[in-house]
Amino acid sequence: MKAIILAAGQGTRLRPLTNDKPKCMVEYSGKPIIRYIIDTIKNSGIKKTAIVNGYRNSVLESYLAQENIDWFTNEKYDSTNMVTTFFCASKYFDDDLVVSYADIIYKQEILDALISSKGDFSVVVDRNWEELWKLRMEDPLQDAETLKINNGKIIELGKKASNLGEIEGQYIGLFKISREALAKIKDYYYSLDKNSIYDGQSYDNMYMTSLIQLVIDNILDVEPVFINGGWFEIDSAHDLEIYEKKKLI
Repeated sequence: MKAIILAAGQGTRLRPLTNDKPKCMVEYSGKPIIRYIIDTIKNSGIKKTAIVNGYRNSVLESYLAQENIDWFTNEKYDSTNMVTTFFCASKYFDDDLVVSYADIIYKQEILDALISSKGDFSVVVDRNWEELWKLRMEDPLQDAETLKINNGKIIELGKKASNLGEIEGQYIGLFKISREALAKIKDYYYSLDKNSIYDGQSYDNMYMTSLIQLVIDNILDVEPVFINGGWFEIDSAHDLEIYEKKKLI
């Protein structure tokens, strides 16, 4: 099993903290976000990890120079989105793969539960999401997206939610795909119409949730790995301030 960390983004909502470093290098409790992720992956027993960088990539590579990291770069980080970043590391798709966003911090048991899951495509889903969202904003529906489960499978995610009943949990940006499923998804993704619009975005700017929905609708089942908190996303200076006060994780 291998791991990929998607760390190409600019982190514009964290400026000025990201003026001279990538988002994943912003510190929480005196340590860069990426350090939490790297340490959690290493403690899980995964031996091979790749990072897809982009913005201020030399800063990140210098910081992790002593780590055994395989590097890929999204040269178009400023004009593409997460899916494009993911496929920059397609040469890494030769084993079962854990994929992590680079702006999340999560407890060890969350990653361990994901690794232990048996599905070809397993996605970490937080059932206690509302508690975290209420810390970050007055109205959780302002930012939360749909996630619907049927017969133990995810059937919808990533849409604008109109009410809390459409949210059976939140996708946190951490998932696992088997080697066999990766081959199918890779072929399918490259076969898509590059001139079409996907959930309001171009092919190059496709959201990861849009790709997962396409997988659900056209390729294979996607299974939830349920958690009840134990993680957070650092998307803004406001998030960071709140988490530091609360001493989360």
